[in-house]
Amino acid sequence: MSVRSRSVAVAALALFATLVARPVAAHVDYVTEDTGDPLDAVAFTVEVLSDPVNAAVFTGGGLATVAGLAVYLWVRPTITDVVVLREKLVGYGDLVPWMLRLAIGLPLVGAGFQGYLFAPTLAFDPGASPFLRVLFIGLGFFVLFGLATRIASAIGLLTYAWVLLAVDATAVIAMEYVPVLIALLILGGGRPSADDMLLAVASTPGSYYGRIDPVHHLKSFLDATTAPLRRYVPTVLRVGMGVTFVYLGLIEKLADPGRALLVVEKYDLTSVVPVDPGLWVVGAGVTEIAVGLALIAGFFTRGAAALSFVLFTTTLFGLPDDPVLAHVALFGMASAVFTLGSGPLSFDRLVGRPALDDDESVIAAD
Repeated sequence: MSVRSRSVAVAALALFATLVARPVAAHVDYVTEDTGDPLDAVAFTVEVLSDPVNAAVFTGGGLATVAGLAVYLWVRPTITDVVVLREKLVGYGDLVPWMLRLAIGLPLVGAGFQGYLFAPTLAFDPGASPFLRVLFIGLGFFVLFGLATRIASAIGLLTYAWVLLAVDATAVIAMEYVPVLIALLILGGGRPSADDMLLAVASTPGSYYGRIDPVHHLKSFLDATTAPLRRYVPTVLRVGMGVTFVYLGLIEKLADPGRALLVVEKYDLTSVVPVDPGLWVVGAGVTEIAVGLALIAGFFTRGAAALSFVLFTTTLFGLPDDPVLAHVALFGMASAVFTLGSGPLSFDRLVGRPALDDDESVIAAD
């Protein structure tokens, strides 16, 4: 098989997965109000796959994907386009903190103004809770500006833990904030950021600002302390993103088929790909879990991240009332994972060509 033929085959498999799983990236809770008919998840899945047509489509798609990946791993071709892309992405490593700040800074500001606790389903009255309003808006702006980034990230993590444990456990639906905040806690603001600019001014001998700002000493200390952890940032992000996908596929779709069927009916998804509604639900759930497990294992990491980005984008067009702001964090995380690659503790690093050389820092010093 020629390199061009293999590229076409891989692209076709990615397109098939995108079409089958078009609603896969949607948070079902964000686009449905009713809980749907109570259905036994296991019985529903068995019934769907008992249909010969459904079984053939499901099995055929799965076998084609597995066969394509197996052939690729066996041949392991060197595609010039991919090599050049990987080398180019290495130069974007120092911009990842900026990506992540934008990814959660904007949603946090939006959460404060619109009145919800990380997830749009956890609403509060901004007028009756001015502290929460100021907290979320303040966190968002501090993160966006890159001002006291690590402190803001720590407060953000504590706030999320409080909401999850003390307010409403359904905040788990917005778990994508956690790996991003952890990454920013390790990386700091990066560049461009207020932290970076103020550090440059404050650390310059003879500067007036340096005489009155003792905080830059803390930032320098934290930069040195977290330096050994920087290489694990890609791992934190891809595992966090993978866990999010597995949760959405398993809990929101396969474990709650009644509600997932409402999404298929509401947006007439069977007119997009004319298959049984049950196959839409099962296919979307399984695909989402598969993408999540691939990310957790670091298996074809950049390919999984790119597919995730395509799924998020098609979701925005396919589900017009899905809240865009609530998915910005996932967009940013997918972009960061695509940029950084698998990182340590991954299948790609074990058997493939690593995204970055072992002697090169995964993230440039900020």
